[in-house]
Amino acid sequence: MTRNSTIDRPSGLNKSKLRFLLSLVLVLAVAAIACGSNSSERGSSIVGDESSSSGNLAPDFVITMFQGEDVVGGQEVSLHRLFGEKPVVINFWAGLCPPCRAEMPDLQEFNQKFQSRTLLVGVDLGQFTGLGTEQDARNLLAELEATYPAGSTSDPDVIRDYKVLGMPTTIFIDRDGKIFNKWTGALNGAVLEEKTLEMLAQ
Repeated sequence: MTRNSTIDRPSGLNKSKLRFLLSLVLVLAVAAIACGSNSSERGSSIVGDESSSSGNLAPDFVITMFQGEDVVGGQEVSLHRLFGEKPVVINFWAGLCPPCRAEMPDLQEFNQKFQSRTLLVGVDLGQFTGLGTEQDARNLLAELEATYPAGSTSDPDVIRDYKVLGMPTTIFIDRDGKIFNKWTGALNGAVLEEKTLEMLAQ
């Protein structure tokens, strides 16, 4: 009996270590989504599979609007319905995401300046990232008095299709519906304008 109890003890320790490692991986994954990589300082062009690489058609998904229905043409709209008249800037964000909060005033200012040339749409992904509910998202919009079109999606494939590796993430889509650029992390107004002007000039 002494021998059996001695054998069982390392097995229990191994299981505990395994649980700890799995928990650590989960925590690190959530932290990466929440903070992004160098969120306020570094952008990146989209690379990788054909569904989300620069120059390819932006994957379609349905947006349920919190506000701005009059601008996008309805309560529920597909992204592809928005293509044609002007470029689209999609900002993936969440109500309890600190970098998202930090950039929202710049997005509001950008919208007021560029709304005649570019359509800005915020898409809440809080329900998929653990960074807030729909109500948290609505509360943040109201608190910061952000009036640009914003809503949510029930399609979890958006994270995979657009390679959303950090929050917030901004996708620049040209008039033809093709992805022009991607920025992972918080944007300031200067960078937002620079990337948009590059897209408008092509």
